[in-house]
Amino acid sequence: MQTTGPEPGRVSLDGRAVGAQGCGVLLRQLEYLVALARERHFARAADACHVSQPSLSAAIRKLERELGVPIVLRAHRFAGLTPEGERVLQWAHRILAECDALRHDLSTMRESLSGVLRVGAIPTALTAAPLLTTPFCERHPHTRISLESLSSREITHRLAEFELDIAMTYVDDPELGNVRTTPLYEERYLLLTPNDGEFADRPMVRWAEVASLPLCLLTARMRNRRILDEIFADAGVTPVPAIETDTVAALYAHVGTHRWSSVISHAWLHMFGTPEGMRIVPLERPTRSPQIGLVVADRDPEPILARALLNLTRDLDVRSTLDRVLHGHLASSQHAG
Repeated sequence: MQTTGPEPGRVSLDGRAVGAQGCGVLLRQLEYLVALARERHFARAADACHVSQPSLSAAIRKLERELGVPIVLRAHRFAGLTPEGERVLQWAHRILAECDALRHDLSTMRESLSGVLRVGAIPTALTAAPLLTTPFCERHPHTRISLESLSSREITHRLAEFELDIAMTYVDDPELGNVRTTPLYEERYLLLTPNDGEFADRPMVRWAEVASLPLCLLTARMRNRRILDEIFADAGVTPVPAIETDTVAALYAHVGTHRWSSVISHAWLHMFGTPEGMRIVPLERPTRSPQIGLVVADRDPEPILARALLNLTRDLDVRSTLDRVLHGHLASSQHAG
């Protein structure tokens, strides 16, 4: 009697052959595990995956049986992953990322990129992101972009865990790890101050002078603020801001009341400009100007959509675009004075 078996060449994690349908089941199980580790709650993970909670729980229990190891620490609620579960999670991120790369690679062969480009950006670089994302979508109309505001530390972690394809951050950040970088522009710092402020009519202001003003700055948890604190320290001063916030939008909202001044990056002018009743004044150039750029994990093959964005940057000059915006606002401030 002839027996039927799985397709040749398809092997599961424990060495048993599986068919195409089994591969699809495995991928869904890994997706559920990634969602559970991210949400740390069975119901929220099920909602994120658009399935019922019992279906998600059953799929993960089946994965445990197939791999022969406990993956989830179970109590009345989600209590975390076992050591084996943490290892499976690492492989899950890798396998799902490779599947996405395969799909993107095949779409490239069809001469039409598709899929979702996952981009992380530090909050201080978000204002410049449209200079890249807009032409990217125009060149590749069948793609979509998921753009998240993340800290530099979150970016480092999520690149390593295959949860991001590419990021905009400080390319000279020593905590980035094993990455490939493409610089885009150097941050140039300006004093944003009321028209009647103490230094509003000056052609240039020193950092030690700025520290004496009533300031609104980003919080010390953010890389931009830590860089500014280092520059202030080099000038022999320590600023004590009256207002601290973790978003550029909130910073502008407070400064727009004309009660506070701030130190801003010239890239913010691209989105927020110079509020009415305020003006920008150049600050003395620090000894080191931090660079913002694109960062991808140092692995092969690179995500296809990430490579497409990097290729696009060869035709763009973000630095010159932001410099033109800066010169326009400086001219307006001088004219207003």
